[in-house]
Amino acid sequence: MEKSVIRQLVRIQRDEIEGYHIYKALAAREKDPDNKVILTDISHTEKNHYEVLKRYTHRNVAPSFLRIGWYYILARTVGLTFTLKLMERGEVEAAALYDDIEKSMPEAARMGREEDVHEKQLLDMLNEDKLTYMGSVVLGLNDALVELSGALAGFTFAIQNSRTIALLGLITGIAASFSMAASEFLSQRQEGNHARALTSSLYTGLAYVGTVILLTLPFFLFVNPFVNLALMLAAAILIILAFNFYIAVAKDLPFRRRFLEMALISLGVALLSFGIGWAVRTFWGLEI
Repeated sequence: MEKSVIRQLVRIQRDEIEGYHIYKALAAREKDPDNKVILTDISHTEKNHYEVLKRYTHRNVAPSFLRIGWYYILARTVGLTFTLKLMERGEVEAAALYDDIEKSMPEAARMGREEDVHEKQLLDMLNEDKLTYMGSVVLGLNDALVELSGALAGFTFAIQNSRTIALLGLITGIAASFSMAASEFLSQRQEGNHARALTSSLYTGLAYVGTVILLTLPFFLFVNPFVNLALMLAAAILIILAFNFYIAVAKDLPFRRRFLEMALISLGVALLSFGIGWAVRTFWGLEI
C-alpha cells in the first residue's frame, strides 16, 4: 500500500479512535434510552474501524483528548445534533478513501457502508428541544438584528453620543424583546400549541435580549459613535455568520444563500435608518 494512502489511513485512524471516545462519553450522559443504545453501538463500530486500520498501518495512534473534550463540551452546550453532524462531515474523507482502496483492503467496503449507516442512524434518532424551538430562536434573532441594527444606525447620526445611543438602544431592545416574546406566546396559543407556548416565547425573548446586548455593547465601551457603529455592524455580521452555520449543519440547509440574504437585509435596514437619522439631524436640527 502506498505511503500517501498509509498517511491518510493514519489520519482516519485517529478520527476513528477519537470518535469512539466522543460517542462513548456522550452515550454515558444521554438520557434518552434509544439514543443511548445507538450512540453506544456507534462507539463500538468506531473502535472496530480503528482496530482494522491498525492492521494496515501497524501503528498505535493516540487520540487528541483536547479535541475529544472540545466536541463533548460542544454537544453539552449547543446540542447533540449540531455536534454529531459536524463530526459526521469529517467522515466524508474516510468513505471516499474506502471506495478507492477496496481492492487492497477487503474490509473497506463494509466500513464504508457502516459510515453511511452511522449518518442515517444519527439523522433518524436525534430530536432535540434546541431544534424543535429553532423557529422561535430565528424569530427573536432576526427581528433583533433587523430592528435594533437599524435603530442604532439611526440613533448614531441623529444623536452622536455613544452613552445616550447605548441607553436608548438597550431600552428599545429590551422593551421589544418583551413584545416579541408575548407575540410568540399568543401566536403559539392561537395555533393550539398550548404546551409549547411558554417555552417558545422564552426562546424568542432570550434570543432577542442576547442579540440586543451584543449589538449595544460597543456603545457602552467606546466613545466615538461612528467607530461603535462599525463595531456593531461587524458584531451583527458575526452573529448572522455563526447562527447560519449552526442551522446549515444541524438541519442540512444551504449556508451561503441564507447568510447573504440575512446579512443584506440587516445591513440594508441599517443603511436606510442611518439615512433617516441624517435627515432628522439635518432638517430638524436635533442636538443632544
